[in-house]
Amino acid sequence: MNKLFLTEQFNDSISGVAYKTIQQKKRLLAYFAEHGPTAIGDLRQALHLSVPKVTALLNELMDEQFVKDYGKDNSTGGRPPNLYGLAAESAYFLGVDVHRTFVHIALTDFQKNIVEIKEYVPYTLANTRESLSALCQLIEGFISQLQTPREKIMGAGINLTGRVNSATGYSYSFFHFQDQPLSQIIGDEIGIPVVVENDSRAMAYGEFAAGVVERERNVLFLNLDYGIGMGMVLDGQLYYGKSGYSGEAGHMPVFDNNIICQCGKKGCLETEASGWALLERFKTRVRNGATTQLVQNPEHLEDIDLEAIIQAAQSDDVLAIELIAEIGEQLGRGIAALINVFNPELVVLGGSLAATGDYIRLPLLSALNKYSLSLVSNDTELKVSDLGNRAGVLGACLLVQHKFLSTTD
Repeated sequence: MNKLFLTEQFNDSISGVAYKTIQQKKRLLAYFAEHGPTAIGDLRQALHLSVPKVTALLNELMDEQFVKDYGKDNSTGGRPPNLYGLAAESAYFLGVDVHRTFVHIALTDFQKNIVEIKEYVPYTLANTRESLSALCQLIEGFISQLQTPREKIMGAGINLTGRVNSATGYSYSFFHFQDQPLSQIIGDEIGIPVVVENDSRAMAYGEFAAGVVERERNVLFLNLDYGIGMGMVLDGQLYYGKSGYSGEAGHMPVFDNNIICQCGKKGCLETEASGWALLERFKTRVRNGATTQLVQNPEHLEDIDLEAIIQAAQSDDVLAIELIAEIGEQLGRGIAALINVFNPELVVLGGSLAATGDYIRLPLLSALNKYSLSLVSNDTELKVSDLGNRAGVLGACLLVQHKFLSTTD
């Protein structure tokens, strides 16, 4: 199989007719990826190409084994046309969703099906060369046990928290040790082209492409974990901002307090509406005498983490439920401001705190009604992530597929 044209975007020497043909092939594959098997007549109209040109491109793509003939379309009247679409096994995409203490890693085929996935693989994220080396080894270990040939893996998408510029390949929050882009460093290590992306943006794309989003074109995705991240889909496209750092909703100055945020400033949304805030409130309440099934011995209080509090709430722990409701109310103030500014069709709650369901959603909705403009919020729906903990890793796979099929014309 020839995967040359999918990676020719990195070859500046390609020009003229050859370059135009590559772009047309990508447009054709991208259409199949979005719409599924399609007849030549419909492809001609959608791509504004002649029937002979579409036929020639399809024949080349079938020779290269990226496209296959799905047979007659029996849903139409008259003489049914043949349908053409992606050959699922012709290309694969790797996704790596990096968290503080674990990694999700998956492989999808050309039709967006998950072929292999490993979740909660132990890993410690730290801004050290050792942590970067461990991540590369983890990815290499996953690839080595696949039955899929390495040469069929077209690219890898790697999600990291913090400031990531996916256009340049640099991460400025983690692993910024040398002049080379992080995408190039990891790509050279694993032998596969790499795209690095902010974790919240990848989660947003996962929900948009394969999750709870239906026909909505303007969507805000809130990643509710220890911090608060946001991915924005505006008019059907991921929004990056000028420098690629959009979505820092957690650092909006919402509160008049003296709590120092992780970013070093005061009053950020994260100081009172994040997983970090929940953890600190929980510990403070227990120290002040509150009871909880989670802590029998106060000496073990420092061992409690966010996941433990979420599990306690799901087991009907009164203190955990009460504090999550407080977090939800404060979070609603921040989301109300975002709704007033962006007027989205849909807000999606994802990340670990979203797993608490109505415990956080109902007080959040109450705050939205209180703080947002009714004319705006009435047009905004609120949903919880459909993909759950797979939103990021699936988003990474689908984003890298989308980027490798992107065209410049």
